[in-house]
Amino acid sequence: MNEKNTFFRSVCFILISSLGGFLISLTDLSIGWMIGTFLAAAFLSFWKPSFLRGNENQKGMPKYWLFMGQFILGIHLGQKINLTFLHVFKENWLAIILMLLLSIIFSLLSGLVLWKYSITDMMTSFFGTAPGGLSAMPGIAEEAGANTAVVSIIQTMRVFLVILMIPLVASFSATHSGNSANPVPLSVQADPEFKIGMLLWTFAFIAFAYAGYRLIKYLRFPAPWLIGSMVGTAIAQSLGSFMIGGDIVSWWPHEVIILSQIMIAASIGSRFQKSMFIGLKRTIVVSFISTVGLIFSMFMCAVLVAKITGISLITSILAFAPGGIAEMTTTSVVLHGDSTFVVAVQVLRILIICVILPQFFRLLNYLEQKKHFLSKTSV
Repeated sequence: MNEKNTFFRSVCFILISSLGGFLISLTDLSIGWMIGTFLAAAFLSFWKPSFLRGNENQKGMPKYWLFMGQFILGIHLGQKINLTFLHVFKENWLAIILMLLLSIIFSLLSGLVLWKYSITDMMTSFFGTAPGGLSAMPGIAEEAGANTAVVSIIQTMRVFLVILMIPLVASFSATHSGNSANPVPLSVQADPEFKIGMLLWTFAFIAFAYAGYRLIKYLRFPAPWLIGSMVGTAIAQSLGSFMIGGDIVSWWPHEVIILSQIMIAASIGSRFQKSMFIGLKRTIVVSFISTVGLIFSMFMCAVLVAKITGISLITSILAFAPGGIAEMTTTSVVLHGDSTFVVAVQVLRILIICVILPQFFRLLNYLEQKKHFLSKTSV
């Protein structure tokens, strides 16, 4: 009976929180559902209305809501690794690897600044500044023991700064470089007409995604529901594309990824507590400065890469920008950049960050704790 009550309260919490997502989505922000639901859920977790109160010892919604959202998100990202993606990577592998390495290095430097000049612990600082996105990083950070509230706030701040700054900078650069920067009307991408074969591929992706989850869990990587489903789906997409000689089209309506954003955001927001925000003023100031520095550094690197490789400046800036896939791709279409290249870099960066960086952060945390322990014992 208690489990049924918990499930019912969770559903009510998600539905109420999603109203905030709906309101923000009216601004046409592609992650509006994520941000709006996250803010509404955080407000509800502070307010704690009587009809949503359950066991006081339980922190937030049951974890399976977060896992389901991550599973759906992983399948969505994995489907983007298709033949077009592989072709773009093959043609521009050197520039892409250079971009990825530089973006990761600068994000680590940004996290180091936040750690050294604020009261935020090391794990929270690095996860907060890692350009993996608001959808992925807070969930992975929670498993690693970082402060989810701080990570979510820093990730949200970076997304907003990128959305505000990068399109303006790219448009200005396009105007002064002689490229066309006149906005073009964006056609709303409708879901393809449903065919029974598409549904079969959807089931195949889900099966491969679950197999990937089992493998990643066995290997003890963080966030197995997200990383495993992403890797499993990418393998299925790549193998299937090679078999049929073209990109696979599955039944995956846009509403599915909206549902994923809602479940992830509501789950993260439900774990917010007032104690998480004690002494956060200095952290926000330092993270704002380090985030602006990160964006500026990546912009300068984008200019350098554009000159070396011959890639257009607009494409290089948007591929480098530590923002979301949808936001940067949409901007590249508006400013006549190479959207396929932008998608390739952004997806590959998220894949690398979600798979490799959490292990690296844990190693750094282990070494730091060991150093702290040795210093205490030597006294």
